[in-house]
Amino acid sequence: MKRVEAADWSAIADELNANGCASTPQLLTPEECRSISGLYDDVDRFRSTIDMARYRFGSGQYRYFARPFPDLVAGLRAALYPRLLPIARDWAAKLGRPAPWPETLDEWLEMCHGAGQVKPTPILLRYRADDWNALHRDLYGDLVFPLQVVIGLDEPGVDHTGGEFLMVEQRPRAQSRGTATLLLQGNGLIFTTRDRPVESARGWSAAPMRHGVSTVRSGVRHTLGLVFHDAS
Repeated sequence: MKRVEAADWSAIADELNANGCASTPQLLTPEECRSISGLYDDVDRFRSTIDMARYRFGSGQYRYFARPFPDLVAGLRAALYPRLLPIARDWAAKLGRPAPWPETLDEWLEMCHGAGQVKPTPILLRYRADDWNALHRDLYGDLVFPLQVVIGLDEPGVDHTGGEFLMVEQRPRAQSRGTATLLLQGNGLIFTTRDRPVESARGWSAAPMRHGVSTVRSGVRHTLGLVFHDAS
């Protein structure tokens, strides 16, 4: 997709290295955002629905897309993967970890399926007033891609208030550090799935990170979540 290619990926990599998350320019137009969020009540497009309160994940609801995905969802996922791949490999090298990810998303998902991770993971989330999401990680199995993307589908201050995207980094021998990001309509946030490499006098170490969503104060907030590994 041209909008993915037009992003300043060098600057995005620098921000990811510094903070474990990085904003993108607009990836979807307002019309495209509404077309995706409007799918939420078409339950046949989804493989499952999760009520967060039931599982003590917070309050609110989200749905996992079933295959085949909407063209916009499939196109974004396929276009973002090769841009994120060099960052993922760099992080693995710094942390002395394997980097099993092949050149294409299709090849990587075949590896996931071979390991029993066959359930699709693109997510459409809906939060209403007083909903929130507890801090967590989206791992889903042994095979994990270390970066994922969330895209805002509604207009903050118009469609909803509150609902900032939260990240908390556990720092060694120090208090945790939190960040809050307001997702603009059509813009994305790339963030670590579980940790980021941090350099010290002793070399590189992994700083664990979790993400969540602050309480929505009014209105309705939809987001699209793109995870690059499938679930077991």
